[in-house]
Amino acid sequence: MLVETTDTVLNIAEQAFNLQRLPKRPLELLRAWDAADEYLLDVVLTGLKPSTSVRMIILNDSFGALALGLNAYQPQLVSDSYLSQQATRLNLQANQLPEHSVTLLDSLAQFEGLYDVVLIKAPKTLALLEEQLIRLHPHLQSSTRVILAGMIKTLPASVWKLLERLVGPTTTSLAKKKARLIFATPDLELKIPSNPYPVYYQLEGTEYSIGNHANVFSRDSLDIGTRFFLQHLPQQLETGTVVDLGCGNGLLGLMIAAQNPNAQVHFVDESFMAVASAQDNFNRALGLAGREATFTVADGLESFESDSVDCIVCNPPFHQQNTIGDQIANSMIKASKRVLKQGGELWIVGNRHLNYHLTVKQLFGNCTTLATNNKFVILKTKRLR
Repeated sequence: MLVETTDTVLNIAEQAFNLQRLPKRPLELLRAWDAADEYLLDVVLTGLKPSTSVRMIILNDSFGALALGLNAYQPQLVSDSYLSQQATRLNLQANQLPEHSVTLLDSLAQFEGLYDVVLIKAPKTLALLEEQLIRLHPHLQSSTRVILAGMIKTLPASVWKLLERLVGPTTTSLAKKKARLIFATPDLELKIPSNPYPVYYQLEGTEYSIGNHANVFSRDSLDIGTRFFLQHLPQQLETGTVVDLGCGNGLLGLMIAAQNPNAQVHFVDESFMAVASAQDNFNRALGLAGREATFTVADGLESFESDSVDCIVCNPPFHQQNTIGDQIANSMIKASKRVLKQGGELWIVGNRHLNYHLTVKQLFGNCTTLATNNKFVILKTKRLR
């Protein structure tokens, strides 16, 4: 029986682009763009029609649809996602477009100069949008065209209020395919607050102050999944090599390093803000004692050699931007088997309903439930061969 896969060709303003998502799946059912991307591209290319000499910046493009559609303007592209940047590079290459037609910037890069056109894809995290708008305001002109795009379900009233508070008066488009655009007119007289990020809290039971940049999960307090995992961390790792995979703010790796002074700990995440938070937290907690660790922004374990790691701890995400799914968690589990040494262990925490044990047992041939409560389960598996 044939299985229908998703459309990969974006047609816009007499142009066609072949676009793929990351991570890749054999039978991908989701497109690399949505109706909000199409709406925004149509308005810019057929309505706004800016001169190709404008300075354009695009924030939070998912997989490069906006960047490719507007490549003639050589835009700057700001993203907190390594996967998003990699997808953009691959999609540029697949469409025979030079990589230098887009300038890729991570979410912590400094803005420079004044912009004529600012295009924003509404992020999942409102705090990220707030942080971006605060830093962006000094780079706006009264004539700057600011347009935010999103699916209606991802555009609560707080998005409008944030734009009005940090950019200026707003108007909205009609809905189209359940997508909407918000147009903001810069008010250069607005009093913009100082950037409140990163935010800090005291980690319960320790002297550690934990800092989190705007796009880090559970940035204001310890999330309940991590709290549960911290009660059941692997012990006696001695001189082992440990990876905190999908590290977020790095709490799991930090506490393992504190409890195992001779362990070699690596922190890995695809979020630039997450890795920056993890590095800052580690350095403030253990750096003064001369401790060192490795911090990597990457697509999972791609930078690790096979058979090189003794233990992996993972609190995987179950969403990618605004899309809920298990594809990232499953790819992490699969990559862990390649990277672990024979006898090496993967420890993973997840919501009970996600059924990670099925994937773990299928790949590793074994799975032990270490702890469980009414919401979470902690699993351990060992690479046997």
